[in-house]
Amino acid sequence: MNSTIITMLVIAYLLGSIPSGVWIGKIFYKIDIREFGSGNTGTTNTFRVLGKKAGFIVLLMDMLKGTIAACQPYMFDIHINVLLIGCAAVVGHVFPLFARFRGGKAVATSAGILLAYNPLFFGIAWIIFLTSLYLSSMVSVASMVGMTLITLLSLYFQDPVLTIIALILTIFVFFRHKGNLARIRKGTENLVPFGLVYARKKRKQK
Repeated sequence: MNSTIITMLVIAYLLGSIPSGVWIGKIFYKIDIREFGSGNTGTTNTFRVLGKKAGFIVLLMDMLKGTIAACQPYMFDIHINVLLIGCAAVVGHVFPLFARFRGGKAVATSAGILLAYNPLFFGIAWIIFLTSLYLSSMVSVASMVGMTLITLLSLYFQDPVLTIIALILTIFVFFRHKGNLARIRKGTENLVPFGLVYARKKRKQK
């Protein structure tokens, strides 16, 4: 393997390993978000524990980790599918070196990789995610439905690497959400404060 590619993979993993939620929580809120909420270090738990401002910052940081990592082939002028390099950032996000290998669920970082690969597809993916979130009021459902539909839409691009990676990430996202799936079946999954399901629940409480 080319030494430059190895270097890019290492950089991508280290970028992915930046525990955005943990660092934002500790530096600005004196809180370790791993000790609250779901215990997850990603965007959703940051929103839940630290609030909207911190949540949006962590979302942006987690996405940029994937985007910057995946853009390395452009920077180094190496002809390799950016998704392959970006996947190392996903591994870093889920198993971060800087947070005792206890990370997030890979959705935001995966979206960042997609931005580097194809901005239009990235936009479509966000529309799918936000629509699913509005209909379900659950980030977990939006993440799983979004990844599934993105995998199906990847067939349009006729890029086997895109489809294979999307499928692998979809399976992985479902695995990381197995606890959420159990709560969804029990009807105890956390809802975001908007969307159809949330509105229906509020009406029933009145």
